[in-house]
Amino acid sequence: MAEQTVVGVRAHPQAARWVRKLPLYVFLLPSFTFLIAFSYYPALSAIYYSFTFWDGFNPPQWVGLENYERLFRDEYIQAGVKNIVLLTLGHLVTHLTLPLIAAEAIFHLKSRRWQYWYRVLFVVPMVVPAITVLMIWRFVFDPRVGLLNTLFRQVGLNFLVNPWLGSHEMALPSLIILGFPWISGVGFLIYLAGLQNIPGELIDAAEVDGAVGLRRIWLIDIPLIMAQIKLLLILGIIHQLQQFVTVLILTNGGPGLATMVPGLVMYQRAFVHGEFGYGSAIGVAICVVVLILTYINLRYIRSSTEYEPGR
Repeated sequence: MAEQTVVGVRAHPQAARWVRKLPLYVFLLPSFTFLIAFSYYPALSAIYYSFTFWDGFNPPQWVGLENYERLFRDEYIQAGVKNIVLLTLGHLVTHLTLPLIAAEAIFHLKSRRWQYWYRVLFVVPMVVPAITVLMIWRFVFDPRVGLLNTLFRQVGLNFLVNPWLGSHEMALPSLIILGFPWISGVGFLIYLAGLQNIPGELIDAAEVDGAVGLRRIWLIDIPLIMAQIKLLLILGIIHQLQQFVTVLILTNGGPGLATMVPGLVMYQRAFVHGEFGYGSAIGVAICVVVLILTYINLRYIRSSTEYEPGR
């Protein structure tokens, strides 16, 4: 009896804590409900439908691995894989380096006031809707009245005039140079936050040892912001492999298959041709590739300053 009383006394405070925290879980319940309904359920159902033939209306018919076998024979997917690799490499080169250069330049300004105003100028474009930016670039690339060709004509460089998005050779490079000067507000802020977290004592010691300018950036700054670089690398890969809106609005995958990407193939097969099963298979394949690349990034890309478990 005494033992049961002791157990009850010990259990009572734990139960009281659960009762006090119950309202918090109740407030979180709507968020988790929407998360499961609109994020997890569609993703899990896509895995099931990827093994079926489904037009979106009639009951799905189980076809096993047929949709995945079709991926390796689809010329649209083959062209899309080549294009998305080039687009992703171009995106990573520009969006990992230019924001870092801008963040380094502002970080080294002596005036805090100028640091603040330059930071604001780089962040303000983030409020512009993405569709507006794409329509502006569509005008820039217009072969007749576009800003780019008009500029070349005015300065006498007529040999550089191109149909841009309408050319098999120039359509993909045009998408790569989209967004010049490639200083995204998110990447810029992440880099700047990483630089501001570097201890001042370490910077002073580096200057005493003669590590200034590019030498300091290479030996001190980059190793200490490797976590930010990895984050932007992961986000850039995920964004590029999944996105197709830019291609849909500007070229719709054309001319021919010059700018086709797997995400656009998925959209067209599902919502244009009514092949939701095959579209789901493409989506699952993209997800698997993203997971593999993310794992490789987290597992093998690290600096000497990062903590490694077991050491």
